[in-house]
Amino acid sequence: MTPFIAEIIGTFLLILLGLGVNANVSLKKTYASGSGWMVITTGWAMAVYIGVVVAGPYSGAHINPAVTVGLATAGKLPWADVPTYIVGQFIGAMLASVCVWMVNKSHFDATEDGDTKRGVFCTGPAIPHVPQNFFSEMLGTFVLMFTVLYFTDAVLNDTDIIGLGSLGALPVALLVWAIGLSLGGTTGYAINPARDLGPRIVHAILPLRDKGSSNWDYAWIPVVAPLVGAVVAALLVMVLT
Repeated sequence: MTPFIAEIIGTFLLILLGLGVNANVSLKKTYASGSGWMVITTGWAMAVYIGVVVAGPYSGAHINPAVTVGLATAGKLPWADVPTYIVGQFIGAMLASVCVWMVNKSHFDATEDGDTKRGVFCTGPAIPHVPQNFFSEMLGTFVLMFTVLYFTDAVLNDTDIIGLGSLGALPVALLVWAIGLSLGGTTGYAINPARDLGPRIVHAILPLRDKGSSNWDYAWIPVVAPLVGAVVAALLVMVLT
């Protein structure tokens, strides 16, 4: 399997299961409706676990443009490979978003609130405040990227494939779970441009009944802030090591 295909499949599984838990908790008349933040964060952690298990041996399981850019900044990935990884990630994220809509179409129809429907696909601030929302997304991604780089530098020996998979599937799942539980309540912790922008585009395109706005005014934050957080983490690791 090529890194490109691995990133498509790994990101597809991440977003399919991640948006799937969003739908289960948020939409009306599912068995998990209203089950809360712990279920959402746990579901996303397990989604990361599955994505890393599948993609890790072939691409390092970046499954996140911020991770790809952070690795390139740290000199762990050729910049020429960055577009291939990111295109694969967006393809996987968008395909998964369509599948989540298909699985949950009746529940989308049963849910009247447009903001709730949008929240299945993409993130938004609990309290809109641009500087704080930006910092929240930046800091969450900084923790993710710093951990990946700091610990993989210590253990990486006989392979040149590096990414979330370099930590191992379970540690990275626990890392993402911790970020969600500790830092995710302010913005929904996108910490991944493909995870937010890919599904947001699909939300804008799909024929969802009474779906409301895709909130494009906010959309730049979960794209730019994770990239900034990843670059800052990479630069700090380079200074420290």
